[in-house]
Amino acid sequence: IFLGKNKLLQVALGRTPEDEYADNLRHVSQKISESVGLLCTSKSKDEVIEYFENFCEPDFARAGFVSPRDVFITNEMLANHPVSMMEQQFRKQGLPVKIDNGKIVLLDDKQEHRLCKQGETLSPEKCKALSHFGIKLSEFRVKLVCHWSKDGEFSDLE
Repeated sequence: IFLGKNKLLQVALGRTPEDEYADNLRHVSQKISESVGLLCTSKSKDEVIEYFENFCEPDFARAGFVSPRDVFITNEMLANHPVSMMEQQFRKQGLPVKIDNGKIVLLDDKQEHRLCKQGETLSPEKCKALSHFGIKLSEFRVKLVCHWSKDGEFSDLE
């Protein structure tokens, strides 16, 4: 897998028929934008497509993501964090916490606090809090954009 600067990858593959490294690589070069990578493999096109259609890994949500479910934080979850460092951090992230007998607990003797509700667009602070608690709401998937083979065959997969 090659990940890098888009312009550098485009120049390496070639942008025109005159400067492309191999036949039709300029078409691959034109598809390089935003967050993409190049996968080089000896597997067949069908095997690669099937693998990535079934590939899905849980991931931490990013700002702007819409929560698929309600998420609650409990006192037990807070107890696993060091008091000295995390209490202020949790307050900055909007969690109603205090220190009680050397432990971080929720205010007003509550046993749980709803961090986010289903359908809510997540803020950067809530995403950071979710990652502190190891809660993954998002899915990481790979979208195949195009295919190129050594014989110069190019196909658009979008």
